[in-house]
Amino acid sequence: MHTVRRLAAPLVLLPLLAGCAVVVPLGGQAQGAVASVIRGSDPEPMDIANPGTGSGSIVSAETMPNLPLPVRMSGIDAAKVVYRSVQPGVGEREVSGTVFTPSGDAPEGGWPVISYAHGTTGIEQACAPSRSASLLGASALVQGYTTAGFAVAITDYEGLGHAGNHAYLDNITAGYDVIDAVRALRTVFPDVGTQWAAFGGSQGGGAAWAANELADSYAPELDLVGAVALAPTANMVGLVDKAEAGTLTEDQGPVLQWILESLARRDENLNLDDYRSGNAEQDWDTLTQCTLDKAGARTDAAKRLGNNDFAPDSPAAAATLRDELTQMALPTGPASAPMLVAYGDADTYIDVAWTDAALQSACRLGDVITIDRQAGRGHGDVNGDAVNQWLADRFAGVPAQNDCT
Repeated sequence: MHTVRRLAAPLVLLPLLAGCAVVVPLGGQAQGAVASVIRGSDPEPMDIANPGTGSGSIVSAETMPNLPLPVRMSGIDAAKVVYRSVQPGVGEREVSGTVFTPSGDAPEGGWPVISYAHGTTGIEQACAPSRSASLLGASALVQGYTTAGFAVAITDYEGLGHAGNHAYLDNITAGYDVIDAVRALRTVFPDVGTQWAAFGGSQGGGAAWAANELADSYAPELDLVGAVALAPTANMVGLVDKAEAGTLTEDQGPVLQWILESLARRDENLNLDDYRSGNAEQDWDTLTQCTLDKAGARTDAAKRLGNNDFAPDSPAAAATLRDELTQMALPTGPASAPMLVAYGDADTYIDVAWTDAALQSACRLGDVITIDRQAGRGHGDVNGDAVNQWLADRFAGVPAQNDCT
């Protein structure tokens, strides 16, 4: 096994915690990112020698000349891609994303891979990291990991950045996107190896967890060494009970709105009027937006939401939504590799009891999980200082701490 250089811990924390929250703070993050960009040339199509067929194959690829100047100067190879993935019950679909490798010669066995699953950015095509020169802040993560000797794949998720409807908080669908982003990376850059890790926060935490469950059966040609899930959206079924009781937090209402809109776009039988009233109904289109120019209006609309604005109008409607969220929830089966899960007991997006229960279920399945339940931490301030050393140990073959025993 080749030696993996130890990562500098602070490199990952800035972009992760800026984009970890379920409702991403687009304002300050995006403005700071734009200021660091000096425009290069226009993107150009890339000729991929063997684009492949099936999952992870390349539909299109183009250069990324407008990444922030420090990232470009760090000497990386980069491509914006559209690749093929799958969705349960739907079949093959196209997903966009970005892929990167360090400069120079790859180590024996090829570059090891970090497949990064981003936190919530929205549900519209314009909300994708690949639509932003700074990758909505994740370019610093790319620079950090490539400097440390890793290739990086970042899926946009289906429906963000490319045609399609985004399956918001559908962990299984996002898990396929995370895995197939690694395949796409290896198709574009053949000097990438088979060893990889999944890493994400919030929505991305659920995606990384799901990828861990899927990896052995779906991608046996790849060697998943571990998965990191910070504040994961593993199981959000409890939103239904809280909507019925009128006890959703101020942060959970907008999350449920995006879930409902996403579901309605993919299921014509779901009637949104069964789940919205008052200011939620009045401000629905504003609440659906994600771009920087609409961020202020969306924040104001979220503040106007009433306690019962998302209450299902019948037990049948509640049961329908509960079933939809159950199909998105984790765990669904045993994991393929060890996992680090870090989360706060003061999270106002994901009730701590929901994550506790998901972890208990995963432990009963025999998973190896390092559990970091952080007192007083919320959603976007989970401490990720342990992440890089944990990942380095997995690539080095060091056994993971198992808090399930």
